[in-house]
Amino acid sequence: MHGKVYLVGAGPGDPKLITLKGKECLGLADTIIYDYLANPALLSFAKESAEKIYVGKKGGSRNEPHQSYINRLIIEAAQSGKKVVRLKGGDPFIFGRGAEEAEALVLAGIPFEVVPGVTSAIGVPTYAGIPLTHREKASSITIITGHEDPEKEEHINWAKLATASDTLVCLMGMANLPVIVANLIAHGRDKQTPIALIQWGTYPHQKTLTGTLETIVSLSQSNGIRPPVVMVVGDVVSLRASMNWFESLPLFGKKILVTRAREQSHEFVDLLTAFGADVLTAPTIQIVPPDDFNPLDAAIQKVEQYNTIIFTSVNGVRFFKTRLYHLGFDIRILKGISICAIGPRTREEIMRLGIQCDFVASEFIAEGVLDALEHRGIAGKRFLIPRAMEARELLPVEIKKRGGIVDVVPAYRTLAPDNKEIEAVLQKGPIDMITFASASTVKNFAEGLDSNQLGVVGKSVIACMGPITAKAAERYGFTVSVMPKEYTFPALTDAIVQYYKESKDKPPQPRSRRSGLLNQGGE
Repeated sequence: MHGKVYLVGAGPGDPKLITLKGKECLGLADTIIYDYLANPALLSFAKESAEKIYVGKKGGSRNEPHQSYINRLIIEAAQSGKKVVRLKGGDPFIFGRGAEEAEALVLAGIPFEVVPGVTSAIGVPTYAGIPLTHREKASSITIITGHEDPEKEEHINWAKLATASDTLVCLMGMANLPVIVANLIAHGRDKQTPIALIQWGTYPHQKTLTGTLETIVSLSQSNGIRPPVVMVVGDVVSLRASMNWFESLPLFGKKILVTRAREQSHEFVDLLTAFGADVLTAPTIQIVPPDDFNPLDAAIQKVEQYNTIIFTSVNGVRFFKTRLYHLGFDIRILKGISICAIGPRTREEIMRLGIQCDFVASEFIAEGVLDALEHRGIAGKRFLIPRAMEARELLPVEIKKRGGIVDVVPAYRTLAPDNKEIEAVLQKGPIDMITFASASTVKNFAEGLDSNQLGVVGKSVIACMGPITAKAAERYGFTVSVMPKEYTFPALTDAIVQYYKESKDKPPQPRSRRSGLLNQGGE
């Protein structure tokens, strides 16, 4: 039996611009064949077993896949019975060769669907603050390619095109910019007409250059504008001065490194991205099961003996829940036991179990938990703390000092992954800010770098979630410049935004130092 092919538009770059149907198709696909201009981040929507094949066509590069080869790949995958997603930048039918691939599928007798995408011709100008139409400035739009098939019988009729539309959008035209500009002027377009070149549109590293038809060629050369570029010609370009919303976001263009565990970094990444940050991820910590579940299982089986269960992290809640269900129990076994959380995110995870959290520490560290417990009484009571195998001992030690009986059981372990991802990130150039959510992420990050890499990192601003993490960073020679008053990711994001607002007019300064402290251990 034949499979089926979905020609899916990936949108112009921002992964959140893909359609719901496009995302759904990626989740069902057995094979994904994707382009250079399709954001690789979209592959995270695929199932783990999906085959991913890159067939990118990059303007100006040699040895790129021929279209006939791509057609054959699609057809052969479908003929083997697979669900195939052909993931294409922008919209498949706007200068994306989607029609050619559809024709090949028709000839091969393979069923297919086309899932439209946000075309870069519309999405990219929007992110540059340029509306393509305006009641007072533009009532018509023409979209053209700047890279025609040389074997086509009829080419762009510049005599008719130059003045036919108020707004002209040109895709794939950067290599032919001088020719395009010359043709427009020669056929009647005013040389003072505004024009914008938008490079890597909708990405956090978007770059927009404006000028006139008369000046844009020299400006593009002096500013190093290279493909991929969307070109917009017309009076609407002048509206960018007041409508430039994307590049005006407070963190736009700032490269911020998130070192949190991959499976837990999504919330923080989304928050930073919403403010325009170019977020890089290089997890310096990996969450894995403990060497032995027996201590945790034993505690769950006698859980009715405890007065209070203290959860100090989201991970503790998740692993506790997994073992609870594995042993054949459910939340009813927790009836009558007080549940304590160290912070709001941990409380949210507890509530996902279907139970209320009885109290949350006013300060989201061990000291805050102790304060909350003292109000309720500690002496003579039994406490269970499911937590990381290695963690601060302050909380259990202080509970014992106050007459409490406490069982600390390992619910999970934290490991340091190899530093290949960190090396890859550092090779991309300077990082504006590095964020740490725990002392373990600091330790693994610092100990995974060599002296040259530490030199690169030394120019980055350091942001830490709380005082314990900040102290660990300082022991490794980092100067902490950002720390929120409340130890949550929304608060940390707000603190980062505020930092850049306050330092906007200040000259950049090194925010970390290399010192002899680098050989000391961390938590």
